[in-house]
Amino acid sequence: MTRAAITLLIASVASPALAQTQVEMNRSAMAAFVRADSAMNREWSRTTDAMRRLDGQAGGARAAALLESQRAWLRFRDAQCVVEGGRYAGGSLQGMTITNCRTRLTEDRRVQLRDLTRQE
Repeated sequence: MTRAAITLLIASVASPALAQTQVEMNRSAMAAFVRADSAMNREWSRTTDAMRRLDGQAGGARAAALLESQRAWLRFRDAQCVVEGGRYAGGSLQGMTITNCRTRLTEDRRVQLRDLTRQE
């Protein structure tokens, strides 16, 4: 047994997280994305409601602009994550990298949406 193999064996016993299979890491990444997406969707509802109220008070078009912005953001997020995942094109890390990117950007978007209503 090589020194590297022994080190890996010790690390996997000492830290079970290191012993995860790629399938387990993909599942974990997807679960994190689902949580982030759900949180963003809740924030989306609150922000959209707030923009509609403001539109009613000021006769504006904030809700429509927000919807257009969200659609553009979704296209951006998905395209950006394909680019980031491309570093591992065809490899086992590609899917997880794309999912982690989507999670990160979705969490960022939730904060952006929240901040839109805090500025008012």
